[in-house]
This record gives sequence, structure tokens and C-alpha cells, in this order.
Amino acid sequence: MPAKRPPVPLSRERIIEAALHIADSQGLRRLTMRRLGDALQVEAMAIYHHLPRGKEALMDALAEHVTTVHVEQGPTWQETAKAWCRAGRELLREHPGVLALALTKPPKGATAIAIREQTEQLAEGGLGDAPEAVRALRAFVFGSVAVEVQQSGWADPEVDEWVRRDERADVDFERGLDALLKGLQT
Repeated sequence: MPAKRPPVPLSRERIIEAALHIADSQGLRRLTMRRLGDALQVEAMAIYHHLPRGKEALMDALAEHVTTVHVEQGPTWQETAKAWCRAGRELLREHPGVLALALTKPPKGATAIAIREQTEQLAEGGLGDAPEAVRALRAFVFGSVAVEVQQSGWADPEVDEWVRRDERADVDFERGLDALLKGLQT
């Protein structure tokens, strides 16, 4: 008889990954603490040891997870901004199930730190009104991803398989990003 494997210890990271999987595959409405506990093979109450505020803390953690992006400073503020926007877009596209949280939860914790870092990088790169630029760039990224997810069929119960990659969306994103960066130069 083979030896039983010890259970994988519960951690905040493991909880977030399981919650993301549920939200992305079944939708945010189907993410309950009980369902999450079942996915992790623990009692739902065990999750509260890692997220004492329960579901509210879980929603905050999910929003933070998909909106916290760090990139290296580029040679120009435009290159840095492009890197931020592309990385942010990819992270949001990986987890369409929590896009609504990303759009509605105010930036906290690591996300707020990342936004401050982005603002500092753009200012150090020579951009005059970096805070305003960061707001515009974040709005562009969030809006672009929202349109992509909407058009992908992800939330449509009638669609059997949603489109994760759309080359037209990639071209539209890059065109819009270039136009926005040109507008920020003036």
C-alpha cells in the first residue's frame, strides 16, 4: 500500500490561485468560501486564518493580484509606459473572471505601491504630468481589456469556447497605446 502524501499546506498564495481558477472558469458569482474550501480540500473556515476578513479580504486580494505590475525603467518614459501597459493588459487578460473587481476596487496595498512606482518612473523619464498620465494609461488598459473580454465570448453562456487571443485586439491595443502616448507628449 503506497504511503499517503501529506496535504499541501494552506497559504494565502494557494487560496488566491484557487479563487482565480474558480472565478475564471465559473465566474465571480460562483466563487463562494465553501466552494473555495472544497477546491482546496479544507473547511471553508480554514481560509479565514489567512484572510481574516473573509470574502471581502479575498476580493481585495484578487483585485490586487491582477492589478499589481512592476517593470524595469526603460530608456524613455514612452518605453516604460508601454511595458507597464502591456504587462497590465496580459495580467488582466489571464484572469477575466476578476476583471470586474479590477475595475471597481480602489487600488490598495501592492497595487497602490505599483502605481506610485509607475508614476515615479514616468516622472524620472521626463514626463511632465506623470500622475495624470498614469490615470489615463490605466483607464486605457482597463477599457481595452474590458472590450476584449466582452467580445471574446467569455461571459456568454451560449459560447462553448471563448477566444483568448485575438490578433485584431492586439493591433487595436498597440494603435491606441501609440495614440495615447503621442497625446501625452503634448
